[in-house]
Amino acid sequence: MDMLFLESIRLVNYRNHGESEFTFSPKINGVLGLNGVGKTSLLDGIFFLSMCKSYFASSEKTLVRKGEQQLMASGIFERAGQQEEILGAWQQDKRKVFKRNGAAYRRLAEHIGQFPCVVIAPKDHELIDGHSELRRRFMDQVIAQSSFEYVEALLRYNRLLLQRNALLKESAFPYAELESLLEPFEVQMEQQALCIHQERRRFASDMKELISTYYQRISGGREQVQMTYVSDLHETQWPDLMQASRKADIQARRTQKGIHKDDLVWSIEGEKLRSYGSQGQQKSFLIALKLAQFDFLARRTDRQPILLLDDIFDKLDAERVTQLIELVNTHHFGQIFLSDTDRERTSAILQQINEDSKIIHL
Repeated sequence: MDMLFLESIRLVNYRNHGESEFTFSPKINGVLGLNGVGKTSLLDGIFFLSMCKSYFASSEKTLVRKGEQQLMASGIFERAGQQEEILGAWQQDKRKVFKRNGAAYRRLAEHIGQFPCVVIAPKDHELIDGHSELRRRFMDQVIAQSSFEYVEALLRYNRLLLQRNALLKESAFPYAELESLLEPFEVQMEQQALCIHQERRRFASDMKELISTYYQRISGGREQVQMTYVSDLHETQWPDLMQASRKADIQARRTQKGIHKDDLVWSIEGEKLRSYGSQGQQKSFLIALKLAQFDFLARRTDRQPILLLDDIFDKLDAERVTQLIELVNTHHFGQIFLSDTDRERTSAILQQINEDSKIIHL
Protein backbone atom coordinates (compact mmCIF):
# COMPACT_ATOMS: atom_id res chain seq x y z
CA MET A 1 0.00 0.00 0.00
CA ASP A 2 1.33 3.42 -0.97
CA MET A 3 2.47 5.66 1.89
CA LEU A 4 0.80 9.05 1.50
CA PHE A 5 1.31 12.18 3.57
CA LEU A 6 1.27 15.96 3.26
CA GLU A 7 4.65 17.58 3.92
CA SER A 8 3.54 21.23 3.84
CA ILE A 9 0.71 23.56 2.90
CA ARG A 10 0.34 27.24 2.01
CA LEU A 11 -3.01 29.02 2.30
CA VAL A 12 -3.80 32.44 0.83
CA ASN A 13 -7.14 34.15 1.59
CA TYR A 14 -8.51 30.78 2.66
CA ARG A 15 -11.33 31.37 5.14
CA ASN A 16 -9.63 33.26 8.01
CA HIS A 17 -6.06 32.65 6.78
CA GLY A 18 -4.62 35.71 5.04
CA GLU A 19 -1.36 34.00 4.16
CA SER A 20 -0.16 31.02 6.20
CA GLU A 21 2.39 28.24 5.74
CA PHE A 22 2.76 25.02 7.74
CA THR A 23 4.97 21.94 7.70
CA PHE A 24 3.79 18.61 9.10
CA SER A 25 4.82 15.32 10.64
CA PRO A 26 4.12 12.31 8.40
CA LYS A 27 2.24 10.72 11.31
CA ILE A 28 0.33 12.76 13.95
CA ASN A 29 -0.30 16.53 13.85
CA GLY A 30 -2.09 18.36 16.65
CA VAL A 31 -3.54 21.75 15.62
CA LEU A 32 -4.18 23.82 18.75
CA GLY A 33 -5.76 27.20 19.41
CA LEU A 34 -8.83 29.06 20.56
CA ASN A 35 -12.04 28.98 18.56
CA GLY A 36 -11.95 31.20 15.48
CA VAL A 37 -8.18 31.22 14.91
CA GLY A 38 -8.21 28.96 11.85
CA LYS A 39 -7.85 25.33 13.05
CA THR A 40 -10.80 24.06 11.04
CA SER A 41 -9.74 26.21 8.09
CA LEU A 42 -6.34 24.51 8.05
CA LEU A 43 -7.90 21.06 8.01
CA ASP A 44 -10.36 22.23 5.37
CA GLY A 45 -7.46 23.46 3.21
CA ILE A 46 -6.04 19.92 3.28
CA PHE A 47 -9.41 18.53 2.21
CA PHE A 48 -9.60 21.17 -0.54
CA LEU A 49 -6.29 19.97 -1.98
CA SER A 50 -7.59 16.41 -1.92
CA MET A 51 -11.14 16.89 -3.25
CA CYS A 52 -11.03 20.24 -5.13
CA LYS A 53 -13.68 21.66 -2.82
CA SER A 54 -14.30 22.60 0.79
CA TYR A 55 -15.71 20.20 3.34
CA PHE A 56 -17.30 22.99 5.39
CA ALA A 57 -18.23 25.75 2.90
CA SER A 58 -20.95 25.40 0.28
CA SER A 59 -19.00 27.33 -2.38
CA GLU A 60 -15.77 29.22 -2.92
CA LYS A 61 -17.70 32.49 -2.54
CA THR A 62 -18.27 31.63 1.11
CA LEU A 63 -14.80 30.07 1.42
CA VAL A 64 -12.72 33.08 0.36
CA ARG A 65 -11.55 35.46 3.09
CA LYS A 66 -13.87 38.40 3.68
CA GLY A 67 -13.12 41.32 1.39
CA GLU A 68 -11.01 39.26 -1.03
CA GLN A 69 -11.81 38.09 -4.57
CA GLN A 70 -9.51 35.08 -4.86
CA LEU A 71 -8.01 32.26 -2.82
CA MET A 72 -5.24 29.73 -3.20
CA ALA A 73 -4.07 26.55 -1.48
CA SER A 74 -0.91 24.67 -2.39
CA GLY A 75 0.75 21.66 -0.83
CA ILE A 76 3.60 19.21 -1.19
CA PHE A 77 2.50 15.58 -0.85
CA GLU A 78 4.75 12.58 -0.68
CA ARG A 79 3.31 9.43 -2.23
CA ALA A 80 5.23 6.20 -2.69
CA GLY A 81 8.47 8.09 -2.10
CA GLN A 82 7.78 10.73 -4.75
CA GLN A 83 6.99 14.41 -4.11
CA GLU A 84 3.88 15.85 -5.75
CA GLU A 85 2.96 19.55 -5.73
CA ILE A 86 -0.76 20.34 -5.84
CA LEU A 87 -2.14 23.85 -6.29
CA GLY A 88 -5.78 24.89 -6.23
CA ALA A 89 -6.91 28.43 -7.00
CA TRP A 90 -10.22 30.25 -7.34
CA GLN A 91 -10.96 33.77 -8.51
CA GLN A 92 -14.28 35.62 -8.63
CA ASP A 93 -16.05 35.09 -11.99
CA LYS A 94 -13.36 32.70 -13.22
CA ARG A 95 -13.02 28.94 -13.47
CA LYS A 96 -11.49 27.09 -10.53
CA VAL A 97 -8.04 25.74 -11.45
CA PHE A 98 -6.07 22.80 -10.05
CA LYS A 99 -2.51 21.96 -11.03
CA ARG A 100 -0.40 18.91 -10.36
CA ASN A 101 3.36 19.49 -10.58
CA GLY A 102 2.69 22.66 -12.56
CA ALA A 103 0.35 21.07 -15.14
CA ALA A 104 -3.31 22.12 -14.99
CA TYR A 105 -5.95 19.41 -14.94
CA ARG A 106 -8.21 19.51 -17.96
CA ARG A 107 -11.03 18.36 -15.69
CA LEU A 108 -11.11 18.47 -11.89
CA ALA A 109 -12.60 14.97 -11.83
CA GLU A 110 -9.19 13.65 -12.90
CA HIS A 111 -7.74 14.70 -9.53
CA ILE A 112 -10.36 13.10 -7.28
CA GLY A 113 -8.99 9.99 -5.54
CA GLN A 114 -5.31 10.71 -6.22
CA PHE A 115 -4.81 11.91 -2.62
CA PRO A 116 -7.68 10.34 -0.61
CA CYS A 117 -8.84 12.04 2.55
CA VAL A 118 -11.34 11.28 5.36
CA VAL A 119 -12.84 13.90 7.70
CA ILE A 120 -14.50 13.33 11.08
CA ALA A 121 -16.16 16.53 12.29
CA PRO A 122 -19.10 17.69 14.46
CA LYS A 123 -21.04 18.70 11.33
CA ASP A 124 -21.19 15.02 10.33
CA HIS A 125 -24.27 14.76 12.55
CA GLU A 126 -26.17 16.21 9.60
CA LEU A 127 -25.73 12.81 7.94
CA ILE A 128 -28.13 11.39 10.53
CA ASP A 129 -30.49 14.34 10.98
CA GLY A 130 -30.41 15.87 7.51
CA HIS A 131 -32.04 15.31 4.14
CA SER A 132 -31.27 12.29 1.96
CA GLU A 133 -29.26 14.57 -0.35
CA LEU A 134 -26.53 14.77 2.31
CA ARG A 135 -26.26 10.99 2.55
CA ARG A 136 -26.14 10.66 -1.24
CA ARG A 137 -23.42 13.31 -1.30
CA PHE A 138 -21.46 11.35 1.30
CA MET A 139 -21.86 8.16 -0.72
CA ASP A 140 -20.81 9.90 -3.93
CA GLN A 141 -17.82 11.57 -2.29
CA VAL A 142 -16.47 8.25 -0.99
CA ILE A 143 -17.03 6.24 -4.18
CA ALA A 144 -15.68 9.09 -6.33
CA GLN A 145 -12.30 8.80 -4.60
CA SER A 146 -12.04 5.18 -5.71
CA SER A 147 -13.64 5.19 -9.18
CA PHE A 148 -13.13 7.71 -11.99
CA GLU A 149 -15.79 5.86 -14.02
CA TYR A 150 -18.29 6.55 -11.25
CA VAL A 151 -17.50 10.27 -11.34
CA GLU A 152 -18.00 10.30 -15.11
CA ALA A 153 -21.31 8.45 -14.88
CA LEU A 154 -22.55 10.73 -12.11
CA LEU A 155 -21.66 13.89 -14.04
CA ARG A 156 -23.38 12.63 -17.19
CA TYR A 157 -26.48 11.49 -15.28
CA ASN A 158 -26.85 14.82 -13.49
CA ARG A 159 -26.39 16.72 -16.74
CA LEU A 160 -29.13 14.66 -18.43
CA LEU A 161 -31.35 15.00 -15.37
CA LEU A 162 -31.10 18.79 -15.57
CA GLN A 163 -32.04 18.66 -19.24
CA ARG A 164 -34.99 16.34 -18.59
CA ASN A 165 -36.23 18.58 -15.79
CA ALA A 166 -35.87 21.66 -17.99
CA LEU A 167 -38.02 19.95 -20.60
CA LEU A 168 -40.60 18.99 -17.98
CA LYS A 169 -40.94 22.64 -17.02
CA GLU A 170 -41.96 23.51 -20.60
CA SER A 171 -45.71 24.03 -20.61
CA ALA A 172 -45.96 24.72 -24.35
CA PHE A 173 -45.88 21.05 -25.42
CA PRO A 174 -49.02 18.88 -25.45
CA TYR A 175 -48.85 15.74 -23.31
CA ALA A 176 -48.22 13.24 -26.15
CA GLU A 177 -45.47 15.33 -27.70
CA LEU A 178 -43.76 15.99 -24.36
CA GLU A 179 -43.87 12.29 -23.54
CA SER A 180 -42.09 11.43 -26.80
CA LEU A 181 -39.49 14.14 -26.19
CA LEU A 182 -38.65 12.69 -22.77
CA GLU A 183 -37.84 9.20 -24.04
CA PRO A 184 -34.43 10.03 -25.62
CA PHE A 185 -33.23 11.51 -22.31
CA GLU A 186 -34.40 8.43 -20.42
CA VAL A 187 -32.56 6.11 -22.85
CA GLN A 188 -29.31 8.06 -22.38
CA MET A 189 -29.73 8.15 -18.60
CA GLU A 190 -30.16 4.39 -18.29
CA GLN A 191 -26.52 3.38 -18.74
CA GLN A 192 -25.34 6.03 -16.27
CA ALA A 193 -28.01 5.09 -13.74
CA LEU A 194 -27.10 1.39 -13.89
CA CYS A 195 -23.40 2.16 -13.43
CA ILE A 196 -24.11 4.41 -10.42
CA HIS A 197 -26.51 1.89 -8.91
CA GLN A 198 -24.02 -0.96 -9.26
CA GLU A 199 -21.21 1.01 -7.61
CA ARG A 200 -23.48 2.13 -4.78
CA ARG A 201 -24.54 -1.45 -4.12
CA ARG A 202 -20.88 -2.51 -3.92
CA PHE A 203 -20.18 0.41 -1.60
CA ALA A 204 -23.08 -0.48 0.70
CA SER A 205 -22.09 -4.15 0.78
CA ASP A 206 -18.48 -3.37 1.71
CA MET A 207 -19.34 -0.65 4.21
CA LYS A 208 -21.99 -2.59 6.16
CA GLU A 209 -19.53 -5.05 7.65
CA LEU A 210 -16.87 -2.41 8.29
CA ILE A 211 -19.30 -0.10 10.11
CA SER A 212 -20.60 -2.94 12.27
CA THR A 213 -17.07 -4.01 13.22
CA TYR A 214 -15.93 -0.50 14.16
CA TYR A 215 -19.12 0.28 16.07
CA GLN A 216 -18.71 -2.89 18.13
CA ARG A 217 -15.17 -1.83 19.09
CA ILE A 218 -16.11 1.78 19.91
CA SER A 219 -19.28 0.95 21.86
CA GLY A 220 -17.92 -2.11 23.63
CA GLY A 221 -20.22 -4.46 21.73
CA ARG A 222 -23.40 -3.30 23.42
CA GLU A 223 -25.62 -2.94 20.33
CA GLN A 224 -25.85 -3.88 16.68
CA VAL A 225 -26.05 -1.23 13.95
CA GLN A 226 -27.12 -1.71 10.34
CA MET A 227 -26.88 0.25 7.10
CA THR A 228 -29.42 -0.20 4.30
CA TYR A 229 -29.09 1.20 0.79
CA VAL A 230 -32.49 2.28 -0.58
CA SER A 231 -33.00 2.70 -4.33
CA ASP A 232 -35.85 2.71 -6.85
CA LEU A 233 -33.71 0.41 -9.02
CA HIS A 234 -33.55 -2.44 -6.52
CA GLU A 235 -36.85 -3.90 -7.71
CA THR A 236 -37.67 -2.06 -10.97
CA GLN A 237 -35.88 -1.91 -14.30
CA TRP A 238 -34.97 1.59 -15.49
CA PRO A 239 -37.29 1.71 -18.57
CA ASP A 240 -40.23 0.47 -16.50
CA LEU A 241 -39.46 2.98 -13.75
CA MET A 242 -39.38 5.91 -16.17
CA GLN A 243 -42.50 4.85 -18.02
CA ALA A 244 -44.47 4.35 -14.81
CA SER A 245 -43.49 7.75 -13.41
CA ARG A 246 -43.67 9.80 -16.62
CA LYS A 247 -47.23 11.04 -16.20
CA ALA A 248 -46.62 12.07 -12.59
CA ASP A 249 -43.35 13.73 -13.62
CA ILE A 250 -45.14 15.80 -16.27
CA GLN A 251 -47.69 16.92 -13.70
CA ALA A 252 -45.04 17.72 -11.08
CA ARG A 253 -42.65 19.16 -13.72
CA ARG A 254 -39.66 17.32 -12.28
CA THR A 255 -38.14 13.83 -12.31
CA GLN A 256 -39.42 12.11 -9.18
CA LYS A 257 -37.86 8.64 -9.59
CA GLY A 258 -34.30 7.55 -10.22
CA ILE A 259 -30.93 7.11 -8.55
CA HIS A 260 -30.96 10.83 -7.62
CA LYS A 261 -33.52 9.79 -4.98
CA ASP A 262 -31.40 7.02 -3.42
CA ASP A 263 -30.81 7.06 0.32
CA LEU A 264 -28.95 5.34 3.14
CA VAL A 265 -30.92 4.25 6.19
CA TRP A 266 -29.02 3.69 9.42
CA SER A 267 -30.54 1.73 12.28
CA ILE A 268 -29.66 0.42 15.72
CA GLU A 269 -31.17 -2.81 17.00
CA GLY A 270 -33.66 -2.68 14.12
CA GLU A 271 -34.87 0.89 14.81
CA LYS A 272 -33.93 4.08 12.97
CA LEU A 273 -30.80 5.61 14.45
CA ARG A 274 -32.14 9.16 13.99
CA SER A 275 -35.22 8.46 16.14
CA TYR A 276 -34.06 5.85 18.62
CA GLY A 277 -30.29 6.28 18.97
CA SER A 278 -28.96 8.20 21.95
CA GLN A 279 -26.45 11.02 21.41
CA GLY A 280 -23.65 8.69 22.45
CA GLN A 281 -24.83 5.96 20.10
CA GLN A 282 -25.12 8.41 17.21
CA LYS A 283 -21.62 9.80 17.87
CA SER A 284 -20.20 6.27 18.01
CA PHE A 285 -21.95 5.41 14.76
CA LEU A 286 -20.57 8.46 12.95
CA ILE A 287 -17.00 7.64 14.02
CA ALA A 288 -17.52 4.02 12.95
CA LEU A 289 -18.89 5.25 9.61
CA LYS A 290 -15.85 7.43 8.92
CA LEU A 291 -13.33 4.79 10.00
CA ALA A 292 -15.16 2.36 7.70
CA GLN A 293 -14.77 4.96 4.96
CA PHE A 294 -11.03 5.01 5.66
CA ASP A 295 -10.77 1.23 5.24
CA PHE A 296 -12.98 1.27 2.14
CA LEU A 297 -10.75 3.83 0.43
CA ALA A 298 -7.52 2.16 1.54
CA ARG A 299 -8.66 -1.14 0.04
CA ARG A 300 -10.00 0.36 -3.18
CA THR A 301 -7.15 2.80 -3.90
CA ASP A 302 -4.25 0.91 -2.28
CA ARG A 303 -3.36 4.20 -0.56
CA GLN A 304 -3.73 5.22 3.07
CA PRO A 305 -6.06 8.23 3.19
CA ILE A 306 -5.13 11.24 5.29
CA LEU A 307 -7.36 11.33 8.40
CA LEU A 308 -8.66 14.72 9.62
CA LEU A 309 -10.22 14.84 13.11
CA ASP A 310 -11.82 18.25 13.60
CA ASP A 311 -12.70 19.21 17.17
CA ILE A 312 -14.20 15.81 17.94
CA PHE A 313 -12.64 15.18 21.34
CA ASP A 314 -14.64 18.01 22.89
CA LYS A 315 -17.82 16.27 21.71
CA LEU A 316 -16.99 12.77 23.01
CA ASP A 317 -17.04 11.34 26.52
CA ALA A 318 -13.85 9.92 28.02
CA GLU A 319 -14.79 6.30 27.22
CA ARG A 320 -15.26 6.97 23.51
CA VAL A 321 -12.07 9.05 23.34
CA THR A 322 -10.19 6.11 24.87
CA GLN A 323 -11.73 3.66 22.39
CA LEU A 324 -10.87 5.92 19.45
CA ILE A 325 -7.27 6.38 20.61
CA GLU A 326 -6.89 2.62 21.02
CA LEU A 327 -8.18 2.15 17.48
CA VAL A 328 -5.70 4.70 16.14
CA ASN A 329 -2.92 3.01 18.09
CA THR A 330 -3.67 -0.52 16.90
CA HIS A 331 -4.90 0.20 13.38
CA HIS A 332 -2.57 0.96 10.50
CA PHE A 333 -3.53 4.57 9.93
CA GLY A 334 -1.28 6.90 7.99
CA GLN A 335 -1.05 10.65 8.55
CA ILE A 336 -3.51 12.09 11.07
CA PHE A 337 -4.48 15.69 11.85
CA LEU A 338 -6.49 16.56 14.94
CA SER A 339 -7.67 20.00 16.03
CA ASP A 340 -8.45 20.96 19.62
CA THR A 341 -8.77 23.94 21.93
CA ASP A 342 -7.34 22.04 24.91
CA ARG A 343 -3.53 21.79 24.86
CA GLU A 344 -3.30 19.46 27.85
CA ARG A 345 -5.87 17.07 26.44
CA THR A 346 -4.14 16.92 23.05
CA SER A 347 -0.73 16.43 24.67
CA ALA A 348 -2.13 13.54 26.70
CA ILE A 349 -3.70 12.02 23.58
CA LEU A 350 -0.46 12.27 21.62
CA GLN A 351 1.43 10.60 24.47
CA GLN A 352 -0.97 7.66 24.22
CA ILE A 353 -0.37 7.35 20.48
CA ASN A 354 3.08 5.90 20.11
CA GLU A 355 3.94 7.71 16.87
CA ASP A 356 6.02 10.65 15.66
CA SER A 357 4.01 13.85 16.28
CA LYS A 358 4.02 17.61 15.90
CA ILE A 359 2.07 20.36 17.63
CA ILE A 360 0.98 23.42 15.63
CA HIS A 361 -0.15 26.43 17.68
CA LEU A 362 -2.48 28.97 16.07
